[in-house]
Amino acid sequence: MRTTQITENLFQINRLHFVNAYLVREPDGFTLVDTTIGGSADGLIEAARVAGGEIRRIALTHGHSDHVGSLDSLCKQLGDEVEVLMGEPDVRIHAGESVVEGKPKGSWAKLETTPDTRLQGGERIGSLEVVPSPGHTPGHMAFLDTRDRVLLAGDTFTTYWRTEIPNHFTQRFPLATMGTQDRQQVVESARALRALEAEVLLCGHGPAVRSPVEAMDAAIARAGGR
Repeated sequence: MRTTQITENLFQINRLHFVNAYLVREPDGFTLVDTTIGGSADGLIEAARVAGGEIRRIALTHGHSDHVGSLDSLCKQLGDEVEVLMGEPDVRIHAGESVVEGKPKGSWAKLETTPDTRLQGGERIGSLEVVPSPGHTPGHMAFLDTRDRVLLAGDTFTTYWRTEIPNHFTQRFPLATMGTQDRQQVVESARALRALEAEVLLCGHGPAVRSPVEAMDAAIARAGGR
């Protein structure tokens, strides 16, 4: 597990060169955005300690297992005081409710943890503004740090090789595309995130992209016709 400081207030944690989580500093400690795959709880807690704080809340971009895989273990170690937040449709999928026709795409691990807050979009989590971005999953959420316009886009974009939208397979990281529920809706969400004029783009998979607007425009152009 590798930790990289991206801004004064934000740290990227990468597991197995494959998937990212993020620590966002707030006055009372850290908001952890996503938990990566199973077996990461100890490393995430230690990363927060080294960065100078404790994990106070866990905000999830979406419910796929490579993003919530360590949620149960973290909650067992951190206790009931840690708040868990997830998009409402993805909470319903984990609860076994019918949200989409047929089986939801992607890997949905069985969770013991029930999120405390079902996000709709528009909420504030400390410094983070919650931005609904459905498509990859029905309840996908992005988070915009209002202090410096860092955008945590989850899997609406990926940044391996270059910035892409996971709605087509002509890219070097096809796994996110395999899990995308609605390949047109994810492009619409990408357009909405691009309109935020982010200073830094952070995704669930791939490195940070600074001054990302041009790269986001190119990704939308490539994906929009598919």
